[in-house]
Amino acid sequence: MPPDARPIPRALLITGTVGVGKTSVAEAMGELLAEAEIPNAVMDLDRLCQSWPTPPADRFNVGMLLRNLRCVAGHYLDAGVTRLVLAGVAESRTERDHYEEAIGIGLSVCRLRAHLPAVHQRLAHRHGDDHDGLRRHLNRAGELDRILDRAAVEDFTVDATEDSVTAVATAVLRTADWLRPSRRAARISG
Repeated sequence: MPPDARPIPRALLITGTVGVGKTSVAEAMGELLAEAEIPNAVMDLDRLCQSWPTPPADRFNVGMLLRNLRCVAGHYLDAGVTRLVLAGVAESRTERDHYEEAIGIGLSVCRLRAHLPAVHQRLAHRHGDDHDGLRRHLNRAGELDRILDRAAVEDFTVDATEDSVTAVATAVLRTADWLRPSRRAARISG
């Protein structure tokens, strides 16, 4: 490939139940891609829909998320990003299709899986003294896990029960075939 040829932009959604590590893994992926000198952007989809009030018929404010995703992804792609890493939940094929339409490029989906006791432990750590929030998230973890089992929107899965965040991020990147040696590493070894 000529040095000025830009790789085809690709996107990857990291999905899974609450507390499985979607955002942490996505952020680690961004760091690993940067180390490999691959232009990338990481987006936490939960942040793109945080507004109040939400429409009564749109409990998770997906309409706002899609509007913001369309704009933000477009800006990143226009700036030269070739890898978009999204952290969020796609509960159906239709929702996955809406994400892909909003970003305007091909979207692959990786589902992070972890044993529910490990997820519950992470949620307890994350919520600390917020007992109401913890109870809601503990209930949602099992419910969402079952929804994701039925929806089967993922192209591949990676277990996130025991490995470090960096190890899980590396496994996702390798499975997606997104890692290539950095120019710096190629110069050193070559």
